[in-house]
Amino acid sequence: MALWREGLLARAVLAGDTTGYRNHPQLDRFRERRNPVATIDCYLSRVFDEACERRYKFDASKISYRKFRHGSLVVASGQIEYEWEHLLAKLKVRDRLRWTGELQRSPESHPCFLVVDGPVASWERA
Repeated sequence: MALWREGLLARAVLAGDTTGYRNHPQLDRFRERRNPVATIDCYLSRVFDEACERRYKFDASKISYRKFRHGSLVVASGQIEYEWEHLLAKLKVRDRLRWTGELQRSPESHPCFLVVDGPVASWERA
């Protein structure tokens, strides 16, 4: 739920519809794209798809829904690893059983991401 709300706020910033939150470093991942609003709409469309599978009721009229395209968003392998470690740290505190199970796995990215070799993103506050 928070991901959807935060994504909608980020979309408003990228569209120039709000003055707050403009300097958040994670917005750079969208600003680097040719069409930042279309890029975040693609991302939020995948969040919307997942929400539907989980039977949440999100309002798709808040975005311009984009059909799924393989590899439409580029992400560095270092960023994937960083976010995986961040998730594992949260699970260790919040859900030890799931944390134990996840330790046996490697992170998987959604097929809309094209994973390339590279470091943690420059905008990340590691």
